[in-house]
Amino acid sequence: MRTTIEIPDSQRAKLIEIAMRRGLKGFSRIVQEAIELYLRQNLSGSERVTEALSVLGTLDDDQAESIESSIRELRSKWR
Repeated sequence: MRTTIEIPDSQRAKLIEIAMRRGLKGFSRIVQEAIELYLRQNLSGSERVTEALSVLGTLDDDQAESIESSIRELRSKWR
C-alpha cells in the first residue's frame, strides 16, 4: 500500500544513504523494515510485561523453601 509520510530532510538523507549502500533504488524497503522492527519490539514488550506480571509473587515449593532456608541461616548469624 502506498502512503505519504512527512520526515525531516536529515532523515530522508540518511535513508537515501542507507539505500545506496544496499544498492536499492529507493528507501521504501528500509522504512518497511523499520516499521516491522518497531511493531515487533512494541508487541513483544507488551507480551513480556503481561507474562512477567502473571508470575509476580509466585514461587514453587522448592524455591520458597530455598529462600526461607537462606533467611533462617542469615538470621542465625545476625548479632
